[in-house]
Amino acid sequence: VQLQASGGGLVQPGGSLRLSCELSGEIFGLFAVAWIRRAPEKEREFVAATLWNRDDTYYTNSVRGRFTVSRDNAKNTVDLQMNDLRPEDTGIYYCAGGRNLVTNAYNWDYWGQGTQVTVSS
Repeated sequence: VQLQASGGGLVQPGGSLRLSCELSGEIFGLFAVAWIRRAPEKEREFVAATLWNRDDTYYTNSVRGRFTVSRDNAKNTVDLQMNDLRPEDTGIYYCAGGRNLVTNAYNWDYWGQGTQVTVSS
């Protein structure tokens, strides 16, 4: 499975961005897709995930109510709508896929390249 993330950029605090992850390859065995981020000088952090064939979604506490993960199986995409962005949301955002669901930042089977999100005034 190949994943390609896009949509990052510079935004002011309180603003919004929408990230998109395009999937290709042998996705029939995919169970879940996640967004993982790495802030400067910090460890990777699980942000959100969705099951590939069900509507279940998962969020880390710091983004719940501000971020929404959604999927489009017909287009093979998973998006992350980010609202009310804060400086602490700054980081490189990666999309990752897995044959199982894990809510950590490491045990995913497939990784895309990251896209930079910077929240600053």
